[in-house]
Parts: sequence; C-alpha cells; structure tokens
Amino acid sequence: MKLPCEIIVWYVLPKIRSELAIKLSESGISQKEISEKLGITQGAVSQYINKKRGHKMEFGQDANDAIKRLADDIIKGDTDLVLRICDICKILKNNRTICGLHKEHDVVPLDCNACFGSSDPQG
Repeated sequence: MKLPCEIIVWYVLPKIRSELAIKLSESGISQKEISEKLGITQGAVSQYINKKRGHKMEFGQDANDAIKRLADDIIKGDTDLVLRICDICKILKNNRTICGLHKEHDVVPLDCNACFGSSDPQG
C-alpha cells in the first residue's frame, strides 16, 4: 500500500510546481530564474510550463487560490517556499483531495483516516 505522502510526491507536488511555474512564466520570469526560485531544474520548468508534467489532476479553488498567492509572493521575493507548499498540502488533505487520489491509485481500506490521524509520533 502506498502512503499518502507517496501520493503527494508523485501527483501533488508536480501539480503545485507546474501551476507555480506557469504563473511565474506568465509574469515574465525566465525559466532559469523560475528554476532557481523553485529549486528545480530548468528542464523540469520547461516540462511544467509545456504541460508535459504535473497536469494529471485538478485542485479545488481553495488550493488554486493558495498557489496564486504563493506565486505572487515569490514574484515579490517574500516567502518561505517550503512552509507555503506544506500549507497547500494541508489544504489538500483537509478537503480530502489527497484521500481521493490515494483511493484512485491504491487499494485503501474504506475506513482509512491516514490524513487525519494523530500528529503525535508516539501514537
């Protein structure tokens, strides 16, 4: 069985990066500069912008709005990319987008509550 975090790595992060790359490119930022800002290769940026990577799913309005705000803040040079992407993942957990992907791409028990379980590492 795949962990919810594996679903995030394979599907969610590429989609977030794709949306960010597209928004930053539309604002006139070069692919090289986007790659530096996002900490990915210029080749990955090109694939994201050309919809060859990261376009296998759709997000709800709440996540799309958070990505738009993040892109705006990246343009201003005012953001903590790691925390903000984690916040977007939390939105996707809370609105059960991750649950839907997990069920779509793996055999998951009907009563699975992994995304909403304890945050205490001791249980």
